[in-house]
Order: sequence, then structure tokens, then C-alpha cells
Amino acid sequence: MSSTWFEEKRDEFSRDLLRDYCLSVETLERLFSDFDASGRVVFEELRDLLGEEMNKGLLWRLKDTAHHLFRDGGASSPVGQFLDWCIGYIFHESMKLKEDAYQQQNYAPWFRSMQERELPEQDLIISRELFQLLMQTTESMQREIRRIRFLFGECRKLFPLYLSDQGENHWLARFLFKRNELVREVFGQGYRELIRGIYGSAPESMYIMASRSLREGGWMQQAEEAAVRACETSPESEPARREKEIVDTWRTRLRA
Repeated sequence: MSSTWFEEKRDEFSRDLLRDYCLSVETLERLFSDFDASGRVVFEELRDLLGEEMNKGLLWRLKDTAHHLFRDGGASSPVGQFLDWCIGYIFHESMKLKEDAYQQQNYAPWFRSMQERELPEQDLIISRELFQLLMQTTESMQREIRRIRFLFGECRKLFPLYLSDQGENHWLARFLFKRNELVREVFGQGYRELIRGIYGSAPESMYIMASRSLREGGWMQQAEEAAVRACETSPESEPARREKEIVDTWRTRLRA
């Protein structure tokens, strides 16, 4: 991988890392909630989230992006190395969870049906012993889910630190603006800490950066929405007012 190309794409990789993390958390937490309620995880949904070597899913791509940023990209800070390790661990625990879900979904019903059949005593004893082993997958799944949820929490602590130099990353700002509801849901009470970590004491900067990027891309309606949010977030901000004036001027010209 060319170091020049990588440096040119670093901002996009950083955006991709946060975006795919949020999307992965959204999907996994939904599956975990189903497990909390029913004791089961749908194998096919985990399979699609992970994918395969030749057809990588969202979580696999997240792991690869972390490796590109924190391994292939050269020297990395401890924060980056911690984040890379946590994401890699989430991936491997999810692989184990997928295998347990496969066993539970495909073999548990078969073993249960065996218990209801009239089998020779020896076969019945063996089936019961094997079924008890299979039932331990539920305990394994509980442990895997606890580990993954713990790692989610650690990532939420690490992202504000890792992204602390990304205040000028327009790719990141656009994502935070356009998928704000998703980011808030994933980070919960840690959302403010995330924004503070990136933009310091000027949270409106996220909307200003997003507006500039959208405006330059010709997305004037969305740029206007971002500029309005910047002014609402910090009514006294001169950069926010200036961005709103620029957007208004462009909108007027386009309507003329």
C-alpha cells in the first residue's frame, strides 16, 4: 500500500472506522436484545454481518479498516493500538458467537426431537449427554455477548481520544451530521464527550464543516440545514453566521 495514497485517504478511513463501528453496534445490539428476550441469536444475521474472506461483511471490513489505520499506516499511538485491539477482539468474539448460534439453531431442535423418540437405552443416554454439551452453548453465548458489550464501552471511551485531531476532517463532519441520530444512539451519554473530543469547546464546528463540504459538493439544501444547526448550536458564533450567509447567497443565486 502506497504511503502517499494512504495519507491522502486517512481522513476517509477515520470516517469509515467510526461509521462502520456505529453500524456494527446498531446491528449487534439488536441481536443481543433478541437474545436477552429469547435466548437465541439468528445465525444468518451474524453470518451476513461478518461475511467471508472473499465476501467481507460490515464487521470484517471494520476490522480491516482498523488494521489499515493502526498497523499498515505506520507508528500508532497507544490509543490507536487499544482501539485496534478492541475492534479485533469484537470481531473474533462475534465469530465465536456465530458458531454457537449455528449449533443452537441447527442442532438443538434435532437433539430435542431425539429426546422424544423411543430410542434404545444406550442411544438415549448418549443423546442426553451430547444434548447437555450443546446446551452449554447458551452459556458461551452469554459470555461472548458480555465481552462484546464491554468492548463497545471501551471503544466509546477511545474514539474521542483517537479523533481528537480530526476537527478539520470534512468526511467525518458530514457523517456526524447526516447520521447524527445513529451516533447519538450508539454513544448515548458519551455523545457529548465524542463531540467535545473532536471539536473542543466549539461543537458548532461539526455543522460548519459539514455545511462547507456539502456546499462544495452541490448539496445546497443539506448544506443549509447544517448551517442552520450550526447557528442554533452557537448563536454567537461568527464562523457559523458567516457560513449561513454564504449558503444563503448561493441558494439565492441558484434560484435566480
